[in-house]
Amino acid sequence: MKEDEIIQKWKAGLSKNKLAEIYRREYNQQIRIIRSHMQHRHDGKFITNYESLAHVEHIIYRYLKMNSIKK
Repeated sequence: MKEDEIIQKWKAGLSKNKLAEIYRREYNQQIRIIRSHMQHRHDGKFITNYESLAHVEHIIYRYLKMNSIKK
């Protein structure tokens, strides 16, 4: 999920926790696909809900910070 998608869904009313859950699910699904090939079986790392929440909060914080500077 891209940063603009996260911001758009957050503005639409999804909570940070729900966004983190969606982000984690999509990220881990991509890692599973990468790991399905024999030569890449040790690549990537699955993330926890806590790590995905930190990522989502960082994106939202950066967005709010940039908007407060523009005003």
